[in-house]
Amino acid sequence: MFIENFNLNEKVFIIAELSANHANSLEVALKTIQAAKKAGADAIKIQTYTPDSLTLNSNKKDFIIEGGLWHGRNLYELYKEAKTPYEWHEKLFECAKNEGLICFSSPFSKEDVNFLRKFNPSAYKIASFEANDYNFVRYVAKENKPTLVSTGIAYEEELEMIVKIFQEENNQNLILLKCTSAYPSQICDLNLNTIKTLQEKFSTIIGLSDHSEGFLAPALAVALGARVIEKHFILNKTLDSADAKFSLDFDEFKQMCNMVRLSEQALGKASLTIDEKTLKNRHFARSLYASKDIKKGENFTQENVKSVRPNLGLHPKFLPTILGKKATCDIEFGTALKEQHFLE
Repeated sequence: MFIENFNLNEKVFIIAELSANHANSLEVALKTIQAAKKAGADAIKIQTYTPDSLTLNSNKKDFIIEGGLWHGRNLYELYKEAKTPYEWHEKLFECAKNEGLICFSSPFSKEDVNFLRKFNPSAYKIASFEANDYNFVRYVAKENKPTLVSTGIAYEEELEMIVKIFQEENNQNLILLKCTSAYPSQICDLNLNTIKTLQEKFSTIIGLSDHSEGFLAPALAVALGARVIEKHFILNKTLDSADAKFSLDFDEFKQMCNMVRLSEQALGKASLTIDEKTLKNRHFARSLYASKDIKKGENFTQENVKSVRPNLGLHPKFLPTILGKKATCDIEFGTALKEQHFLE
């Protein structure tokens, strides 16, 4: 079981990530939550931090981003622009509840966790950039809530340590999200087969936090065993948001949700048993028929018995058994052969 009795064995959990896509407008944030529900999301995830949760207010070279989508930006100023203000949280949680959406957040410091506690969030999310801060990871684990951790930039030994910490804190609700920490991520860099590797190594629920464009990756991830899909969601890509480039708008997110649900249906159950619909088509399988008129007492041969469609006669496996036997009665061409045709 995951959060609020959501059974991941039955249904993939789809998270719409708000991130900075509120474009510094509470009204936009609330409309985004409402739209996420209509698009098919099961949950809305926000981010809870102040710039001081993440970095130092410094203009030194260390704090200037080099390359990528935010080249040249100062870390403190970027986070100041992208943050979801503390004072919005009550209305965001209330809006999600009214829409029937699960709402939870990514904290980035102990202070953020302390602040979120008043809203009793159903879960927490730890970003991969915080995954090497074991003190913070343990602080979240102690909340004893389902916790999603993006694997992104984390080393294998760091993931091993995270799993160990959750075990030590008796928190059995750890979910690892395969993640490529590039914004946007290129399809050729996703390495989705890692989902299977994570499952085998850590024996936890595995999902995908996707930053690629489009929704090919989520559909493939479900086929590989992902039970959680997280994707950035934006009302309109013309909004001034730092995350717009790798976010899906309403129509795209709705298509992604439909694709995930279709993938679930296509995967179905792992069974070699033929279902009723397929069983009906057994009518068109092969069986043994008289391919010529056969007189009583005449031997069955390769010339007067043939394996053909439909499946109303003996199974083809009985052909070696029937050959050489004598017909017990006259048999007309096109007759489905039965045991009484060669057994007295």
